Amino acid sequence: MTTATAPDDQRGADEGRGGVRAALGGLTTRGRSFLAAGVAAAVCAYVLGQADLLRVGLLLASLPLICVLVLHRTRYQVAASRRLTPQRVEAGAEARVQLRVENVSKLPTGLLMLQDHVPYMLGPRPRFVLDRVEAGGKREVSYRVRSDLRGRFPLGPLQLRLSDPFGMCELTRSFSAYDTLTVVPRTEALPPVKLFGEASGYGDGQQRSLALAGDDDVIPRTYRHGDDLRRVHWRSTARYGELMVRREEFPQRARCTVLLDTRRIGFEGAGPDSAFEWAVSGAASVLLHMLERGFAVRLLTDTGSAVPGEGSDGFAGSVQDSADTAGLIMDTLAVVEHSEGAGLSRASDALRGGADELLVAFLGDLDEEQTALAARMRGRAGAAVAFVLDSGTWLTAGSVTGSVDERVRDLREAGWTALAVPPGARLTDLWQQAAGLRPGSVAAETHGGRS
Repeated sequence: MTTATAPDDQRGADEGRGGVRAALGGLTTRGRSFLAAGVAAAVCAYVLGQADLLRVGLLLASLPLICVLVLHRTRYQVAASRRLTPQRVEAGAEARVQLRVENVSKLPTGLLMLQDHVPYMLGPRPRFVLDRVEAGGKREVSYRVRSDLRGRFPLGPLQLRLSDPFGMCELTRSFSAYDTLTVVPRTEALPPVKLFGEASGYGDGQQRSLALAGDDDVIPRTYRHGDDLRRVHWRSTARYGELMVRREEFPQRARCTVLLDTRRIGFEGAGPDSAFEWAVSGAASVLLHMLERGFAVRLLTDTGSAVPGEGSDGFAGSVQDSADTAGLIMDTLAVVEHSEGAGLSRASDALRGGADELLVAFLGDLDEEQTALAARMRGRAGAAVAFVLDSGTWLTAGSVTGSVDERVRDLREAGWTALAVPPGARLTDLWQQAAGLRPGSVAAETHGGRS
């Protein structure tokens, strides 16, 4: 969990702009009334020749002006910071925002009003009133935000309204710092089932050796921090003049590609309960699940783009990078939107599978051409599972139509473990069902339960 904080010595973006003229614009109704009364008394004193009335007029006019000057001078000596915990949450979960105001001047402040800019999707705009902050004093307030929609939402900038003790003048100061809340898709914890043809993840896959039996045939590499010193190859170290270690036998990491169909024509409707959001949430759940099982994973969309895009063919590089890979994938899924593409051809071209690769696809509405294209993808993976959504039934909360069952049947005949997804289905149930469904089977299935 990371925390972002605005610098305590940050000054308002409007510092030095407008000067006293801007400060005079902050006069309240009371301040303007005192100023008008003072000017009127001074004019009357001049016309009538009354010196005492002139003194009263000067007193009335000077009071709001003095308040403006004092407030204008001290308004830049208030520091503020914001802490967002956590910065990445699932849709529907809450995050806590803590605001801290510090009076770094030698004079106490008057009435302060804090207002943080928050997108309407996260709730109402928070406002707080602080009565008085003594010199060197600090105040902390907090509020919570939540969103049922995925996305990246800016929090800030923070606005601070200052007021003098007499209520003559109010000035607004805006800080330039802001934080970003990332709302990722909801995920489900999937059971560790065994899919037909699936490799066993990290450590149980095929073994690959780069070190041969003869000592002279060893392929060395440069020493890296953390390498076992017992693997130092002294002959190569003497030859190259730097510390070299032997490359030893290591297990080949099984791979999993999750294909997410984002075509706009493939999904109807919008909102947290739409078919597209279910597909995004399902892709996130499968990716996290396979990472936990030790697979090298990648997210592939119909546009042909792959995430994380590192290592061979866009897969994650190592087990140590799993946390970073999960964060990158979830950040990508937080902002994924519909594509304008009409087919899956780019995704098909990006597939470079093998016998040790698992392909899990979340597909929207398919016509005959796209069904045939998806069927041909089956030959590029050791195991393939497809979840086919009929977005029309999700809009009406009806039963799966015959056309979807036909597409599922075609995919099964091509070797896919394919299932139709009814509205409100739980991925956990479908995942277990996929484990018990033999590839190529065209037998009738029982759809997953509703949440």
